[in-house]
Amino acid sequence: MRVRLARSADAEAVNELLGQLGYPQDDRAATADRLQAWFDDPASAAYIAETDDESLGVIAVHVCPFFERKGAWGRITALVVSDRARGYGVGSRLVEAAESFAAGHGCVRMEVTSNDRRPDAHRFYERRGYTGQAGISSRFLHDLPSCRG
Repeated sequence: MRVRLARSADAEAVNELLGQLGYPQDDRAATADRLQAWFDDPASAAYIAETDDESLGVIAVHVCPFFERKGAWGRITALVVSDRARGYGVGSRLVEAAESFAAGHGCVRMEVTSNDRRPDAHRFYERRGYTGQAGISSRFLHDLPSCRG
């Protein structure tokens, strides 16, 4: 298995992986555009884990500067391991790549959110030293209206 930066040519594999996570994708070109944007953004990276035969997983990480103090933190915005590859260290290798990218960009902390319906994912992160924040902080979302020019 190897882990490498994702490219727009990986759109089909990424779509399949995101579908397994419950986020079905139907526009290969849109995914390719998003992958290219992540590739072009120096504060972001997406990695693919693969063998010669198949894509095993994908992770995306973004560097965010702290506002209240010096430094930055890394945020894992997506992590998917193929159903066929779970339990073989793929997720760990992808998280290592994301953490390495973040550390290389001055990050002193990592963050990831995980749906409450995914207790296996929560245990995965906890085994890697991530601490749950349930009951300590809350997440609030607000959709913005689309801007049409």
